Amino acid sequence: MFIISYRKIFFAISALLTAASIAAVFIFGLSFGIDFKGGSLLEVEYLGIRPEIATLNEVVDSMGLGDARIQHAGEHDVIVRTRTLTEEEHTMLGTALKTADDGELTEKRFTTIGPVIGKELRSRAWIAIALVILGIVLFIAFAFRKVSEPVASWKYGLIIVISLLHDIIIPTGIVAFLGIEIDTLFVIALLAIMGLSVHDSIVVFDRVRENLRLKKWSNFGETVGKSLEQTFVRSINTSLSTILVLIMLYVFGPESTKNFSLILLVGMFFGTYSSIFLGSPLLVTVKEWQDKKSN
Repeated sequence: MFIISYRKIFFAISALLTAASIAAVFIFGLSFGIDFKGGSLLEVEYLGIRPEIATLNEVVDSMGLGDARIQHAGEHDVIVRTRTLTEEEHTMLGTALKTADDGELTEKRFTTIGPVIGKELRSRAWIAIALVILGIVLFIAFAFRKVSEPVASWKYGLIIVISLLHDIIIPTGIVAFLGIEIDTLFVIALLAIMGLSVHDSIVVFDRVRENLRLKKWSNFGETVGKSLEQTFVRSINTSLSTILVLIMLYVFGPESTKNFSLILLVGMFFGTYSSIFLGSPLLVTVKEWQDKKSN
């Protein structure tokens, strides 16, 4: 009952974090990768000693390719993201990277995405997220269709949507603040976060539904509080095991998956938080609003 009794504190924390994340997006903006804005990506593998990022930046900057982004990948690879390159510029870039170490290198991949295709992919990504949210709402409304008292089934779905928005806005704000590039992996991470978050929420809501059916407690707030107590340890243990794996992936995983694992890590943490400290207390708040309207 502690969570239900002090729910306003948790609501304030969520509201503050959400507002800060939205502010970060507006202040720092979102840095879209070539997947969504178009451009070229070149990945090479050095057979000898791989040059440092600073050395590579000097070489690439001297070519006048604009705002090129260079990062290490694995033990020997280098990934360069630039504006759309012509075939001649592509060849020149490969030669420049080779001279950076005066050694041998192998080109592993070269990808170019036009701005029109990038814009289309970005639109489809947002559509995919919207469709997932809509699908979750319909599923929750159907799964809880027999629960009409004291809170209608569609309100369960609405509360989960609020929780999901909370869970994806905060990681997006952190991505904007850190200047992390948004690519298809970012969208995949958001979809995974929504799936994990809604799973936790359904577990708690299902226990609420079961306890309402058994009528163990006459007070709705107490029923929700007891349901949280019954599922609290399970939710924490399940999430903690996943979070530990993501921490290991972030610390020891390859450079190319660090941002992906970081987004999942943040989303998993706040997804667990919202299912316990946001979603279920909102049920009680909705019930209280209904009671005030009826009186």
